[in-house]
Amino acid sequence: MNDESTPLNVFEYEELARQKLSPETWAYIAAGAEDEVTLARNRSSFERLVLRPNLLVDVERIDTSTTLLGQSVAAPILIAPMGQHAFACPDAEVATAAAASAASTIFVASLSSSRSIEEITAAAAGPVWFQMYLFFRDRGRSEVMIQRAQAAGCRAIVLTVDSPRWGRKERNMRTEDDLPWHIGNLAALPPGCYQYRDGAPATWADVEWLRTLTGLPLVIKGILTAEDAALAANHGAQAIVVSNHGGRQLDGAVASIDALAEVVAAVDGRCEVYLDGGIRRGTDVLKSLALGARAVLVGRPILWGLAVNGSQGAAEVLRLLQEELACAMALSGRPTIRSIDRKLVR
Repeated sequence: MNDESTPLNVFEYEELARQKLSPETWAYIAAGAEDEVTLARNRSSFERLVLRPNLLVDVERIDTSTTLLGQSVAAPILIAPMGQHAFACPDAEVATAAAASAASTIFVASLSSSRSIEEITAAAAGPVWFQMYLFFRDRGRSEVMIQRAQAAGCRAIVLTVDSPRWGRKERNMRTEDDLPWHIGNLAALPPGCYQYRDGAPATWADVEWLRTLTGLPLVIKGILTAEDAALAANHGAQAIVVSNHGGRQLDGAVASIDALAEVVAAVDGRCEVYLDGGIRRGTDVLKSLALGARAVLVGRPILWGLAVNGSQGAAEVLRLLQEELACAMALSGRPTIRSIDRKLVR
């Protein structure tokens, strides 16, 4: 029996984290862009999807394990790249890396992490992927970061492409300058280099250049249309993350889950497809897999877990989602990841 104080789901972690964090920190973590229409849509779109379970199937043994870019995970639930984990927990991304290892999954460490990529990988017993932006004024800075990530043992590069400038997160615009920012990965770089390149947002030509820097698999994150998905596959992406940046960039954009089907169709098996945005339940994971995602990435709930109970809290969030997924698979008559198909959702 669970203790009354033990959260039973990620929504309870959300409320506990809100109570524990300062209003300024909570606003930073929770905010979406402008009217937060896309932030809300990421959840409501999942709620409109219904499951069509098949019964009298042998579900005595449920296997949630799978592989992503050839790397084994206990369940298709990864930790999404997010900056500034120190806002939620003093041990920051070191705690997150330990949580990912405890859950036998992959941590995607952000370029804007509070801790360096070297510290993060040293704390991880499992795979770490490294998330990049191409907004340094000096291209050489991007090259240095890729080299550091590779030398630290990262297993893939995740290029976020939906941020030619920052979205207007009005909920925290008045208070974000009061937060205790930690520069982590960027500590060794010259002042002022961590800025958008003047008049030169990244383009597909930059993706081609990035491919020349490393032999690590390239994951392109932030795709929402069939057209861009096809271009990503044509430019050598081994995986795509269907994502609207957690509703933090273009408000009014399509929900990630609503964009998933057209992206899956456009790449037609040429690369793996993942999804982030709005994942709060194991049934959300199941619906994503049924619509063609190979895995999902979870963002804010990890920070809620960190805020409530450090590394153990983040690991518990992952465990809850894994257990909910296993339960939903059993109740749907889908005992393995491979058995999850499009017929399951309407």
